[in-house]
Amino acid sequence: MNRALPVVRLRVPTDEDALAWHRIFDDPDVMEFHGGRSAELSVYEELTARQRRHDAELGFCLWTMLDESGEVIGFTGAQPWEREWGPTGEIEIGWRLGRACWGKGYVTAAAQMTLERVRAAGVSSVVAMVHADNARSIAVTQRLGMQLAEVFTTPESKQRGHRYRLDL
Repeated sequence: MNRALPVVRLRVPTDEDALAWHRIFDDPDVMEFHGGRSAELSVYEELTARQRRHDAELGFCLWTMLDESGEVIGFTGAQPWEREWGPTGEIEIGWRLGRACWGKGYVTAAAQMTLERVRAAGVSSVVAMVHADNARSIAVTQRLGMQLAEVFTTPESKQRGHRYRLDL
């Protein structure tokens, strides 16, 4: 049974969003596949600043995700893959959502909006790099129509991951 997706809004991250991201991601469940704990506030401050640059230069970024009432609930969007390993030169889509909002369709709705926006910006394909045990994110890639392109092990942490791909 398909349920209606919730209303979600995306905006370019503000300075204040760094504080919101730091607060809502400070949860072991949220950070299970991202090192286990929230990063320092300075990391989110740099991340939001970098996303504003991406939006200005590329027309897309990791956008702040807002629920129906305008509350910050996470982020979703796209950015160039910037590590020395993996899909260098590709555009990666990704998401992270506060625990209170899991299971309600926010990520799927926001990721669909992301695909529309990056397609409009001229991007021809995207990848999603997902921890092999992250069943929730794998389910989102499937709902988006992405296909498994590679199983890999990260060089730093030796974690197993999946690279999904979608041609736009």
